[in-house]
Amino acid sequence: MPPIRHVSLADLKPWPGAARTHSRTQIRQIAESIRRFGFINPIVIDEDHQILAGHGRVAAAHAMGLEDVPALRIDTMSEAEKRSYVIADNKLPLNAGWEKRALGDELERLLAEDLHFDIGITGFSTGETVKMIDKMVMK
Repeated sequence: MPPIRHVSLADLKPWPGAARTHSRTQIRQIAESIRRFGFINPIVIDEDHQILAGHGRVAAAHAMGLEDVPALRIDTMSEAEKRSYVIADNKLPLNAGWEKRALGDELERLLAEDLHFDIGITGFSTGETVKMIDKMVMK
């Protein structure tokens, strides 16, 4: 695997055919996640610094005022492979599901451990979490 390097945000170019969109709310959530946990998921770029994966993280980094981001540079893909990867990176996670009981239990434990814990850092709103926990209690 190639090494992860820090690259300047100014040098990164969005993928011209990027079909995935990111709302301001999601970019804010990504930024909060980066603040809390660090920038632990690098941007994937090609040899021309075009972004293959991580457009949302790049937008969050811009919103945070960062100057550079960790990146993994891939030089071995054909143009068709790059286009396929850009789609696959965004679509494959959507094909997963949730074990609702386990998720509800974990969210409930997180809230119980720290009353000041911002559940939004998980990507789930307080309302979604309460509904999930309520459904578990009712069963």
